[in-house]
Amino acid sequence: MSRIRYTRRFPAAVMVVGLALAASACGGEAADTTAAVPAASASSAQLNPNADLSKQSVAISVWPGYTPEDLPAKVKSKLGLDLKVALHDTNEIIMAKLTAGSDTGFDVAFVSGQYAQALNEAGLLEPIHPELIPNLANLYPEAKELAYDKGNTFSVPYTWGTTGICYRTDLVKTPPTSWNDILDPPAEALKKVTMMTTERWLALPAIKALGYSVNTKSDDEIAKVKAKLLEAKPKLLGYDDTTFGDKLKSGEAVMVEAWDGWCPTTEKNIKFVVPKEGSDLWVDTMVVLKSSKNKEAAHAFINYILDPEIHGWAAETILYKVPNKAAMDSIDPALKAANAPLQMTPSQLLEGESIVDLGEDSVKFTRLATEVSAK
Repeated sequence: MSRIRYTRRFPAAVMVVGLALAASACGGEAADTTAAVPAASASSAQLNPNADLSKQSVAISVWPGYTPEDLPAKVKSKLGLDLKVALHDTNEIIMAKLTAGSDTGFDVAFVSGQYAQALNEAGLLEPIHPELIPNLANLYPEAKELAYDKGNTFSVPYTWGTTGICYRTDLVKTPPTSWNDILDPPAEALKKVTMMTTERWLALPAIKALGYSVNTKSDDEIAKVKAKLLEAKPKLLGYDDTTFGDKLKSGEAVMVEAWDGWCPTTEKNIKFVVPKEGSDLWVDTMVVLKSSKNKEAAHAFINYILDPEIHGWAAETILYKVPNKAAMDSIDPALKAANAPLQMTPSQLLEGESIVDLGEDSVKFTRLATEVSAK
């Protein structure tokens, strides 16, 4: 099975736009985003639960391959409204569009959690109206405990997972257990290890190996992370966010840093492990734009996505866990048995540290990734 790859990177240029919007909304300089009151707490126009959805439509932007190809037809049949689907390969592409002006043309956007947080703090999101999304009841209780949006006040989680080490059991003498196995690989793995290129994930192995938070803002800690990454660089095959699974299958790589759903554990001799130092918890979400003129339809769309049959498609097709208990319970047991990451429980996922938006400090990770990859 193949699927389009994407990254979750949020570049400094987009962050600056978001901060400027937040500052404008506050009537002054950019506020400290870690202490900002979520925009979703502000008053919002009441929505009509009895709105005629046939008079509305929904335009979404989503990653390629992340929803069923026949979703527009399904939505039309179920909800009686037209669905227009636009695609974005990366978070940075859609964030640039969403922060470019007041009317984006989109009603719903799929973005990763920390970017939903940034959009909300810039005042660009409509609060979630739970009375219009009864299928929120299908979500695990843990799905309301996400650090970037506790209680799902401005976003609804779509997929979630963690990052770890994906490896060939037949090509390493000892199974990896630590991020140091990636950073300082054994002799048989020298020049046969890959790490990720995107900012927060490039830093992740060194951050966790050093015992720091994935959300550190400390200049001293980031300097030590940089030193550790530079020390590891000569021992790597390279940096790779997209083809590491193929490299494992061919034997070109024997260990790779990987998002859990992209570790091809259905292949013989390939396994996934979360290192003993811990890892992250990443979440991809659905948000409703404040500029939307079809807010009732947007909520109806999200409610439909949370239907177990529709939401379960994501787990079965792109092999990412979904935070929907009813959907996960409906997955073919044979598929779960063949794919270890799908077996992770919500409580195990929440052992990972949620990645949150760092506001203006995000540029520290942009600079770190640029300096490490350039040297």
